[in-house]
Amino acid sequence: MEYDALLWLSFGGPEGPDDVLPFLENVTRGRGVPRSRLLEVAEHYHHFGGVSPINRLNRELITAVEKQLAAASIDLPVVFGNRNWAPTVEDAVAELTRQGARRVLVFPTSAYGGYSACRQYHEDILRARTAAGPAAPEMVKIRQYFDHPLFVAAAADAVRAAHRRAGGGARTVFTAHSVPESADCAAGLPAEGGRRYSRQIAEAARLVAAEAGIAEYDLVWQSRSGPAEVPWLEPDIVDHLDVLHARGVRAVVVVPIGFVSDHLEVVWDLDNEARERAAAHGMAFVRAATAGTDPRFAEMVVELVREHTSGTRPRKLSAMAAAGCSINGAPCAVGCCEPSRRAQR
Repeated sequence: MEYDALLWLSFGGPEGPDDVLPFLENVTRGRGVPRSRLLEVAEHYHHFGGVSPINRLNRELITAVEKQLAAASIDLPVVFGNRNWAPTVEDAVAELTRQGARRVLVFPTSAYGGYSACRQYHEDILRARTAAGPAAPEMVKIRQYFDHPLFVAAAADAVRAAHRRAGGGARTVFTAHSVPESADCAAGLPAEGGRRYSRQIAEAARLVAAEAGIAEYDLVWQSRSGPAEVPWLEPDIVDHLDVLHARGVRAVVVVPIGFVSDHLEVVWDLDNEARERAAAHGMAFVRAATAGTDPRFAEMVVELVREHTSGTRPRKLSAMAAAGCSINGAPCAVGCCEPSRRAQR
């Protein structure tokens, strides 16, 4: 099937001090996050001059993918759009519409299922197409890729490299962005659909650990926000470091398996907060690189594109569902990755 462009769809981030609070307000709108928490998180961004690394990293990844597409003789321009900040997905789809695009592939910068990791990207697509009007192109979202061989290989090599820097004997700790339990568990669905995000994170960690030759590891969560009374996935990485210290662990290799690249949640929550807690315990701390820094990540994107343009058979390392393909923002299935509180309304 022929496509006119590839939309690179991501989360977005501020690119200057004046952007920080408006960006955070976009992210948390309707979620009941106290303003005090927004101001606290804003200081994390101001620590880096009010600039999130995410847009720069996405542009670098787009350049790498463009080179891989050209090397594969695939004529597919890549357009950048974000959910929460400029360049917005609405502006990207409006421009594609003006250019007369009829069919567009969408690559989301999340490897996983779940509400914010997958379903909300469907909603982004639908919202942008609605804003663009009846001439908006047909848009096909690419599937989840948490168990793609190239993603797993890139992450496993990063884990090996981190253990070499740690010097041996370090405990491996995989981490991913926490979400409210209600966002991980969709109402009325079996476990396969009901806890897709946390189960896929766990499967990716298992695959990477096996590829890296690691028999024992931990899976924890990070970067929670929102009202304290709302249950989120636990344990938190910082709390877990306290537990490991009590057990006599002297070194850790922390693997941000839930992230494609070094977002602010990686460079602040791990490289600053978690590292400081480890240091307070006299614990050596080495953080593994994210998969997006590896050339194989761009190769994987081209493989995922070929599944649509050439009918290439999908490569997967597990039998777990890797849904996520949809047309024009429609969810994969009724109730798929819809938070329980929403499904019950």
